[in-house]
Amino acid sequence: MMTAEQIVASHKANVETLFGLTAKAFEGVEKLVELNLTAAKAALDESSSNTQAALSVKDAQELVAMQASLFQPLAEKTAAYSRHLYDIATGTGGEFTKAFEAQAAAAQQQFASLVDSAASNAPAGSEQAVAMMKGAVTAATSAFESVQKAVKQATDLAESNLAAVAQTAAPKTAKKK
Repeated sequence: MMTAEQIVASHKANVETLFGLTAKAFEGVEKLVELNLTAAKAALDESSSNTQAALSVKDAQELVAMQASLFQPLAEKTAAYSRHLYDIATGTGGEFTKAFEAQAAAAQQQFASLVDSAASNAPAGSEQAVAMMKGAVTAATSAFESVQKAVKQATDLAESNLAAVAQTAAPKTAKKK
């Protein structure tokens, strides 16, 4: 059984983790708001200059050429915005993942300790039941670790695919200029 001090320490650690994750979530929201404000300001500035340019057009050919010249920067800015958004999301998500993994590891350790304690206090003749319980705990721990590894691999693959797409898109947009 856990002592009162252990329970208080556990609750204190959980509250600290909660406040830490809340702070990280707010940091992510702040970065997102900053990104959106910057993008909105840039869009407003561009809209103003594009409107001025459209009002100074002398013929249809010049208007078509001006419209065509607007699409390439728009694609590049959209890609840059998406990369920034992805960076914010992965950074914030990474903090939550670290906290979850730490909490899960602590919970696994506490549960294993509880199982060991129960096994040492088990009545004579219950060795087979204790062995089965320990085997189940080991299997559950192994399964959890496998899921964590699979999620990590999937995340790494998604990040490398995004980087590859960004690297492929950058030369194509540079060639069109």
